[in-house]
Amino acid sequence: MFAIIQTSGHQVRVEPGQHIDVARLGVETGADVTFDQVLFVSRDDGSLVAGSPVVPGARVVGVVDTHFRGPKIRVFRRKRRKGMRRTRGHRTDLTRVRITEISEDAD
Repeated sequence: MFAIIQTSGHQVRVEPGQHIDVARLGVETGADVTFDQVLFVSRDDGSLVAGSPVVPGARVVGVVDTHFRGPKIRVFRRKRRKGMRRTRGHRTDLTRVRITEISEDAD
């Protein structure tokens, strides 16, 4: 069984027991988090349910494992023949979530 959820503008394929990295969530470590925007669900019997845009009654539950920062992204800009060079960078704040349950209440 798997599902496709939308979180922070990204679509992620999830399965129970899987760890996913999403944009920083404002919850504490060890807390449960529920994703209600489930776009697609694959059932155990092989049938598929696609939402328009979301599957009604479907939800994905996970537990927040840790908060961390992603790898450093370097942005280098230059203008030719002008001598202008600029290097900037950033690190994205991320949250690692362990998926525990995929449920679909309505058929």
